[in-house]
Amino acid sequence: MAEVTPDILVRRDGGVLLLTLNRPAKKNALTTAMYQELSHWLQQADVDDTIRCVLLSGSGDSFCSGNDLGDFERRKKGEPSPGIAFLEVLAATRTPVVVAVNGLGVGIGATLLLHCDLIYAARGAWLRFPFVDLGLVPEAASSLLLPRLLGRPRAAELLLLGEKLGAEYAADLGLINACLDDDALLPHALHQARRLADLPRRALQQAKQLIRQPDAETVVTQMRIEAEHFSRLLHSAEAVEARRAIRERRRPDFRGAEAAVQSSADRAASLAKED
Repeated sequence: MAEVTPDILVRRDGGVLLLTLNRPAKKNALTTAMYQELSHWLQQADVDDTIRCVLLSGSGDSFCSGNDLGDFERRKKGEPSPGIAFLEVLAATRTPVVVAVNGLGVGIGATLLLHCDLIYAARGAWLRFPFVDLGLVPEAASSLLLPRLLGRPRAAELLLLGEKLGAEYAADLGLINACLDDDALLPHALHQARRLADLPRRALQQAKQLIRQPDAETVVTQMRIEAEHFSRLLHSAEAVEARRAIRERRRPDFRGAEAAVQSSADRAASLAKED
């Protein structure tokens, strides 16, 4: 089992396994340890007959602000991504996953929803896919699934421009099931999770697999292609500049980063000619 972390709260409600992201001071940004524990519980749900549904939520005023930036900084070139490993587990899990989005869902906090089954959000919640803003590319097969769900023009606004998507509009687009008042969100999500937990487990799991089967192999392939590009760009000058700008609370200067890369390339070419 993965190392138990206080950043994931785990409890049971009958046949429902409740997993709560618990880093409110960091808006529930996900760390390696959190990815590993979430993956463990999802895998456990598939083999434990007493777990019939998973309910994922966030503590504090946020659902999930994405991957912890410090983890990005510490990851070495070529090192496997714990986030991608978690997404592959989530996409493959047979147990239904219900989500209560109580606040912002950014980056992987938004893309993971594409692999869940029932999604409910507070009226003030919103989603954002800021990968290009961060000098990166989309992940979680969102470059495949969002255009299929919304059409290319709307998907381009979300994935290229990183437009913020309010919960009510997300419900209108069919990205989530419903928008609810804050105090009704978790009770409703738990009610729906209990309804799923009361259904025949084998039939429920097989029905979920049938719903997802047509895209299953394509989703995994796209996820891995995205991961290759993501990994290459993670330490690029643009991505480093984006993270530095976040820490320094300023707008990033991507043209300056590009110029620095070009200048370095020109110097390298010049040295090569001299040799």
